[in-house]
Amino acid sequence: MDLFTATNVSKTYAAHKALDKINIRVPEQSIFGLLGPNGAGKTTFIRIVNRIIAPDEGELIFNGKKLGPEDIGKIGYLPEERGLYKKMLVGEQALYLAQLKGLSHHDALIKLKYWFDKFEIRGWWNRKVEELSKGMQQKVQFIVTIVHNPKLLIFDEPFSGFDPINVNLLKEEILSLRNNGSTIIFSTHNMGSVEELCDHIALINNAKTILEGNVNSIKKTFKTNTFEICYTGYDEDLRNILSSGENVILQEKEDDHFKATVQLPAGLTTNSLIREMILHVTLQSFNEIIPSMNDIFIRTVTEKHTISPNLPLN
Repeated sequence: MDLFTATNVSKTYAAHKALDKINIRVPEQSIFGLLGPNGAGKTTFIRIVNRIIAPDEGELIFNGKKLGPEDIGKIGYLPEERGLYKKMLVGEQALYLAQLKGLSHHDALIKLKYWFDKFEIRGWWNRKVEELSKGMQQKVQFIVTIVHNPKLLIFDEPFSGFDPINVNLLKEEILSLRNNGSTIIFSTHNMGSVEELCDHIALINNAKTILEGNVNSIKKTFKTNTFEICYTGYDEDLRNILSSGENVILQEKEDDHFKATVQLPAGLTTNSLIREMILHVTLQSFNEIIPSMNDIFIRTVTEKHTISPNLPLN
């Protein structure tokens, strides 16, 4: 079931088309990667979801009905451009922002102190925001984004400025939020984070959705029938023993074994390749090379290669 869908959403600023009939489906209780190069339209789309700006056309459905002003309290938004009041005390500001999200003072205090303890920043409660490091300020903003248990969370580059230890801390919390029922839209340029966290993605380029679907399904779509093979017992050119049209992309010696990257032509099975090779070599490992999300991102954007947005979600 989809928690959020956008259908044919468009937005134009003067002569600039920021979004051109964007179509996105965000399954409930998933982490959805919103990807694209700079200027692709991601920020415009996020602002539309948060009702900061309105689309020129298109339909936004949230939790089974048209997205409306009453839904803003059910959305938590962590923007890339952080914005805390520098002169306010940390705890005072967190309480103020939590109450803006609909929590009572009592409930906000309980929830905030729980999260401040969890993130080990309780000692900064009565300090001014300007006294905090950038990473500490981002922890505070992350907390006030999630403290009211929103049904939909939108994180725009949430790891920017964090050291590796705190990046891992946030990743664990994001996965925990998903596992406990939250749906998350996650915008980032870090394809490694997409690999680790996202169940589904949409790739926007030049204001259009050019790729959407389940991450595993997309990876299978972009497979090239290429395999990495480690072997011993043969130190000559592999093409001397492969006779079925295989393309040997790479062959090199590593310590006590050889490694080769081989692409199979259409119609040739891995069993055929293995049968050919074991007549001459001793196989150590045989693994299919699955493209990374970084490879897919670069290929799709640079080739302007459009894949159907109706890839299976399961």
